[in-house]
Amino acid sequence: MAAKKAAASKKAATPTTPAASKATKTTATPAAKKASKAAAEAPTPVKRPTAKDMKQHAQTLPYPARQADMHLQPGMSFSTYRAAGKLQDKIALITGADSGIGRAVAVAFAMEGAHVAVLFNENVVDAEETRRLVEAQQRKCILLQLDVRDPEQCKQAVRRTRAELGGLNILVNNAAFQMAQEKFEDISEEQIRRTFDTNILGYIWMAQAAIPHLRQHDCIINTGSIVGLTGIPILVDYACTKSAIHALTKSLATYLGEKGIRVNCVVPGPVWTPNIPGTMPREEVEKFGYEVALARPGQPEELAPAYVLLASQDGSFMTGSLVHVTGGKMSSDQ
Repeated sequence: MAAKKAAASKKAATPTTPAASKATKTTATPAAKKASKAAAEAPTPVKRPTAKDMKQHAQTLPYPARQADMHLQPGMSFSTYRAAGKLQDKIALITGADSGIGRAVAVAFAMEGAHVAVLFNENVVDAEETRRLVEAQQRKCILLQLDVRDPEQCKQAVRRTRAELGGLNILVNNAAFQMAQEKFEDISEEQIRRTFDTNILGYIWMAQAAIPHLRQHDCIINTGSIVGLTGIPILVDYACTKSAIHALTKSLATYLGEKGIRVNCVVPGPVWTPNIPGTMPREEVEKFGYEVALARPGQPEELAPAYVLLASQDGSFMTGSLVHVTGGKMSSDQ
């Protein structure tokens, strides 16, 4: 009898009201639901355009190029991606997320359950498409048309993200400027300043604005580049800033380690984004991706999983890392 009373008492103490059940329930994204059904099925590899295919797709676009205007759209179907709720209800602020790698990261984060703030500078049409794709995953998305070259606008981005989305857990520094020049001597002071102001000072301003609001298990992810390690003759100023981003990553990781805030960097190789037809000579576009082992350009959706790894607890023991997603390291003599 005493045992029955104890069991009844224990049962009564367990919340069974609809409100209590609702409080402990999280909503899976459409991608997570789909993935759970297909978990037992291995994804079929996607056929990607090779460097030899690029000549038929080559075009040049005025800077800043819009992804909406590209004949060959960057790969962002995520048909082989299997979401698992790795970032459920996290808040991410991603710079340069209107297109390219930034857009792919925003979509992947949303598939994993995160709400996303998209910081962009000029291309409203592209940014609105990113928002549509994030919201299709039933996640919140805000657009922040701001300039990372201005420290005050970086602070504004963080304030608005926290106010409108309810916090900040992940900062992705991805905004970038590049412009190819055949002769190093021809790079103007204006271009050099814009490249450094966007690519390295912008990362510093964003990190300074975000760090006071980050807590243990939160993180910063930077976008570097293989050319920051190998160099590249037609993008000298850009390569310099990417090398600086790698050093910033390692230094900040050491600085923030005792707070449990991780700082890592994804190092892409040649990736098909609007920056390529918008900033590179046509002859480079026509063979884009030729210099890597896989002999093809990467697609933004192939980069995004690395950011998910670094943002999630799957990467909990990774900090100060340069994660190469390059298709095979480019040689420095090409």
